[in-house]
Amino acid sequence: MKSFLNLPAIALGAALTLGTAAMAADEYNVSNGLTLTGNPLGLHGVDPVSMFDGMAPRAGDAVNTSVHDGVDYYFATPQAQQQFDADPAAFLPQFCAFGVKVGKKLDGDVRYADLVDGKLYLFVNEVIFEKYLENPAEVIATANDMWPAIRSTPAGEL
Repeated sequence: MKSFLNLPAIALGAALTLGTAAMAADEYNVSNGLTLTGNPLGLHGVDPVSMFDGMAPRAGDAVNTSVHDGVDYYFATPQAQQQFDADPAAFLPQFCAFGVKVGKKLDGDVRYADLVDGKLYLFVNEVIFEKYLENPAEVIATANDMWPAIRSTPAGEL
């Protein structure tokens, strides 16, 4: 009987933990579905470190998986995984700057990417990327101002 008394506390703890992971995943560029660990897959399985090496995206391998903030990232090599693990923030993609500029969280495609001041920005498609390229500094500045207001709002509610 005593173990049932702790059940609500356990359920609450699990809900809070799962809710936090779900929110964190919503803030990153993730694939729908889950990985073997049960987490969403970041960058659609593309090695984030490879994006900083001449903007040449390389497919990651599940053998080289790191988890950051409830999201799994795959890496093409163990060395790339070690680089990421040493400083994840240096390799994480930023939000889709154009999407955030208009108050939305949009998925990103590695084919439409830009590195600005050491930060990786991904865009949902070619049309949006071309609009961004008209004035990248203005788009990023506006998005940086808007991001705090929408960061914790699930994408489906925007």
